[in-house]
Amino acid sequence: MDTRLKYLGVFGLLSLVAVLLTAGFVGDLDAATSSGRGANQYGDSTKSKICGDKLCIESGGRIIMPSQNKTDQTICFSSRVQVPCEELKYIQIDEKTFNAMKQEIEDMKKKIDAKNQELREIKNSLEANVTEYSSILRLAKSNVPVTIPLHQGYYMGKSVYYIITDSSDKTHADIITKNQGWRVELAPLLANASQAALSKTYMFTNGVKGDGVHGFQGEVFTSTPAQPDSYSALTSHVHVTWDDAATPRILDSEKVILGEEKQGLVTLNKLNVVLNMPQIVWPEGQMPVKANATLTEDTPFVGGQVLDINLENMTTTFIAHRGWDADGRTIYYIVTDATPVGPAISMGVTNAPKNAALASGPAASDMFHFMNGILDAGPMGFQAGITSSAPGDENYSPMWKIYFIEWKDPKSALLLQTKNDVDVHEKAGLISVNLAKPMNADHIVNCPIVDPFQ
Repeated sequence: MDTRLKYLGVFGLLSLVAVLLTAGFVGDLDAATSSGRGANQYGDSTKSKICGDKLCIESGGRIIMPSQNKTDQTICFSSRVQVPCEELKYIQIDEKTFNAMKQEIEDMKKKIDAKNQELREIKNSLEANVTEYSSILRLAKSNVPVTIPLHQGYYMGKSVYYIITDSSDKTHADIITKNQGWRVELAPLLANASQAALSKTYMFTNGVKGDGVHGFQGEVFTSTPAQPDSYSALTSHVHVTWDDAATPRILDSEKVILGEEKQGLVTLNKLNVVLNMPQIVWPEGQMPVKANATLTEDTPFVGGQVLDINLENMTTTFIAHRGWDADGRTIYYIVTDATPVGPAISMGVTNAPKNAALASGPAASDMFHFMNGILDAGPMGFQAGITSSAPGDENYSPMWKIYFIEWKDPKSALLLQTKNDVDVHEKAGLISVNLAKPMNADHIVNCPIVDPFQ
């Protein structure tokens, strides 16, 4: 609708200028010739329209007026500058021709009036459409880039590149933050995630130095997005520790690790820690990179969330979307994966069916998106969303159950910025709030809240 407004606005402006010039030109002449002024009054009231003893035009063109002879008419052709009419040539025409030309002008005026009416109707229609959605909001920095460190790990002997955004455990959050130079958020609710929502990852506590969480070789994954039924960005962990008598080497698959354990070369210990480790590149593919990497306040939510993947510098750049937390503070979040498959494909993120296991448990928080109301850069094209928690809160999780908000009367929509705003307006019957069920399925989205300016 914005494009239509811009196009019709320019079209209307150009038409209006033409109308004013034409209508004003004819109207001024009519006023000058029909006001009953005597010849001695010309020069004051009509000095911009008279030259010599004949009516002329300053900017060039033609003016039709009766001559002294009642049966003849005179057309005075002026140049681009004002000159006395006596210096111009005269063409004598009969009354019939004059009347025909006058009728032509009248017909032109009617067409202009009709065009004006058409433009007014278009304008009123567009205003009515805008009013239907209340008003337009454009938040500054609605979409900004955020560059996140990549880590290299393994799956079935091949490389996997991933990011780490959240940890259920403060110790690991602090360790990873220090090692990667980019903040990992503490997300206590992740500790409540059921095994059905997790994938298993092996983490090394000694051995070959590398880019792993503890400064040794990279983690070993048991699935990738190419195995959607078993993949999850949320990972449970097993610590791998080399025996003092063993000679450490790179272990690049679960099968190899279990073989080393069987020989007594490594010890495995399950860890009560859940990390959010979305995979960006895996042996069979990668997250799609958005075709247009130029961000604006109107950048759509669909078509991809990744702006760049740089394996040489070991970084990836996401779009960080602006929103509000429960208390009205500005937040930014990225989108890495979702379920069901429809919304995942639309947003350009990884399809992660195991996320659905979080829908009925205590490991996910609530996020509210608007389906109508104030136009803005939110996921549905309306105002930015509101979360029920944020980093620093005991109930923060990067995994979100999505709720849709609809205004009963979109024309009365107001800007809502806090969870309390949502509750108050729902209680007053002004909005409806419903759990999102796209494709009639549980809808969980992995949206880590990040600081794009760190």
